[in-house]
Amino acid sequence: MNIADLLNETKKTLFSFELLPPLKGGNIKTIYATVDPIMEFSPININVTYHREEVIYKKHPNGLLEPRKVRKRPGTVAISAAIKYKYKVSVVPHIICGGFTKEETENALIDFHFLGIHNLLAVRGDTPKNEKEFIPEPDGNANAVDLVRQIMDMNRGKYSDEELLHTTPTKFSIGVAGYPEKHIESPNLESDLYFLKQKVDAGAEYIVTQMFFDNKKYFDFVKSCRNYGIEVPIVPGLKPVSIKSHINLLPKTFNIDLPQVLAMEIRKCKDNKEARQVGVEWAIKQSKELIAANVPALHFYTMGSSDNIRNIAKAVF
Repeated sequence: MNIADLLNETKKTLFSFELLPPLKGGNIKTIYATVDPIMEFSPININVTYHREEVIYKKHPNGLLEPRKVRKRPGTVAISAAIKYKYKVSVVPHIICGGFTKEETENALIDFHFLGIHNLLAVRGDTPKNEKEFIPEPDGNANAVDLVRQIMDMNRGKYSDEELLHTTPTKFSIGVAGYPEKHIESPNLESDLYFLKQKVDAGAEYIVTQMFFDNKKYFDFVKSCRNYGIEVPIVPGLKPVSIKSHINLLPKTFNIDLPQVLAMEIRKCKDNKEARQVGVEWAIKQSKELIAANVPALHFYTMGSSDNIRNIAKAVF
């Protein structure tokens, strides 16, 4: 069943979470170690992130720098298939613009369709650390709106090769990202809403938000979306603080604010173990308030570890 249908029809708040593929050299057991402890809470889906190649520079004895492309994580297609067929659960792989041509994107979509994976999250992807601004690949999608349109074209049986015979229409259901505190590259929230509406008008059926730590920002975001004519389900994304350095890393990395009360509590912690517990308690409080407001689902970002997510889910589901 499409995730969008579940979100529209549910009478209670559902549970889902996101996986980060292991670094190269890891194996599927690291994925299972994250998934196993939280399957008892019957997630409606498991998201699997997609990662583009990264560029590193090798310095030669003559002082010249040689750029090399490296891929640090295994492919999302394989991981998604492994999870789907081991756990019999809906998988939502991320499809990104960065690092991929439209033809490469189409090939990935063909693989997902073949495997019976019909739910996707379409995102532009982050700007590489060595680039000042996002630069799409030649003949690549420049933004998530274009990506949604390409996926919807395939749903209509339209492939990149217009002379291709016997094309099969796909049946992808598409989710997209939303930013309660605006995307880091957006000049203002109004601009964010404009492009979010474009993604929905192009075919996106639901929205998953960036992490936030103040529920008021989520509620205000939903209200702004409704006022802007965006009516699809909006799923709050939650990431519990898990180490002391998160009070600096998370705002810098994701362009979000941490409430002063939370920041002060983390600063008082003697070690990461205490900080992790504070993060769990804050997320439980957040989750209970969101459930009381009848949000369609709670979506958790595991970042490769799920013991804290299990403790939160155990307290609220």
